Amino acid sequence: MTSRTHPFLEARDIELSFGETPALRGAGLSVAAGEILAVMGPSGSGKSTLLHCLAGILTPGSGEVHFDGRRIDTMSEAERSALRRDRFGFVFQFGQLVPELTAEENVALPLLLGGTRRATALKEARPWFGRLGLDGLEQRRSGELSGGQAQRVALARGLVARPQVLFADEPTGALDSLTGEHVMDLMVGAAREQGTTVVLVTHEARVAAYADREAIVRDGRATSLSPDRIAS
Repeated sequence: MTSRTHPFLEARDIELSFGETPALRGAGLSVAAGEILAVMGPSGSGKSTLLHCLAGILTPGSGEVHFDGRRIDTMSEAERSALRRDRFGFVFQFGQLVPELTAEENVALPLLLGGTRRATALKEARPWFGRLGLDGLEQRRSGELSGGQAQRVALARGLVARPQVLFADEPTGALDSLTGEHVMDLMVGAAREQGTTVVLVTHEARVAAYADREAIVRDGRATSLSPDRIAS
């Protein structure tokens, strides 16, 4: 088991530009196993881009990304896709549920994509509805759910496969403050119970307060507010 005092997920000197516009300028960040890290910064600072590099969604122009002892920025797209499917979970600002699927099918989707039989995947998805206060909504589609309900379905989808890392990009950004706090309580509780590492991108201090530690991204560079919590 990876030590809580050593990096489990790490970006080193990441640089990435979109055309002529630099998004990351030598950003570095370390996350320990089981840690909840809040990545904060103003709009356009590069925090979501950094998350996407850590998750293997984007490949940096230079620098390195390491996960559990393996360098992932040099993996093939097929290898990174398998990593995202099998070991990572995701929650995004607007849920991004598949509108054609029921809530139950949306939660089961990572399991189905991983090759789990449909009946087994749905069976594993169903307990999350009671756990997250969604009983009775299993057969509803995304258009029939409130924003808070849809985001809790997205949270269940992100955690159902018991990922080692959950990437949450502004998970409360589309919610009112009370609903957002409820979603964060559920997210942190479920992550702690499963031992899931969480990388949480947010611009809200009240959301970041749920994390063990904070890092600030400004102008494409990341600064940890508690550098002694992670040993390089």
